[in-house]
Amino acid sequence: MRLRPLASLLVLALLTGFALQRRPVTVFLAGDSTMAEKLPEKRPETGWGERLQAHFDTSAVRIENHARNGRSTRTFIEEGRWDALLGRVQPGDYVFIQFGHNDQSVEKPDRYTPPDDFRANLIRFVADVRTRGATPVLLTPVVRRRFDSTAVFYDVHGVYPDLTRRVAAATRTPLIDLHRRSEALVREYGPDRSRALFLHLAPGASPNYPSGLRDDTHFSPLGADEMAALAVDGLRATSLPLAALLRPAPFR
Repeated sequence: MRLRPLASLLVLALLTGFALQRRPVTVFLAGDSTMAEKLPEKRPETGWGERLQAHFDTSAVRIENHARNGRSTRTFIEEGRWDALLGRVQPGDYVFIQFGHNDQSVEKPDRYTPPDDFRANLIRFVADVRTRGATPVLLTPVVRRRFDSTAVFYDVHGVYPDLTRRVAAATRTPLIDLHRRSEALVREYGPDRSRALFLHLAPGASPNYPSGLRDDTHFSPLGADEMAALAVDGLRATSLPLAALLRPAPFR
């Protein structure tokens, strides 16, 4: 009879352990418009972060997208978005951090973040996530579609991708180098076919853009799919346990 209370406690502990293991891992996304979920009036513009959930079973991994249009590391902090995200993070979760597009926009003082401040903000993000018992993952910014008159691709992000790489190395933080991966993809597509990855719309093609649109920063649904696939490929290349929770890679 004396063993019954002990046996009950052991069963309860096991059941509690199983329940905790079954809690889906949450992957939080912190970033800008290239990653963000779009409003109906912006469609067909699509953020690549919207396509990430399809690569995971929702019973194992949930994607929580906090990325917002026009945000830099500075404004993400100043507007309280970082603290709001951090307050939801639990041990075992992941935070994917992708900035640089708006930080480098020196002509837009409402969002510009000088390089030294950008670096300091990334270091803060990494440290804050770790204090929550979660795993930070740094991502370099995806490229803009830029080809010169001779059809040669050129980049416009300046020092910001390399600053992200340096912070990742200095803090021993996993890195997904979307900058290099997306550049390779855009180069592969070439100056003409790469338009399909971005928001190029003929007049009348979309009720949201009756006059048409030529946007070489934001993605079409196809572009978002491709960028999310690049992020997943980058995740598979890491040693993170999260990579083991990915759905099997489709044949491409």
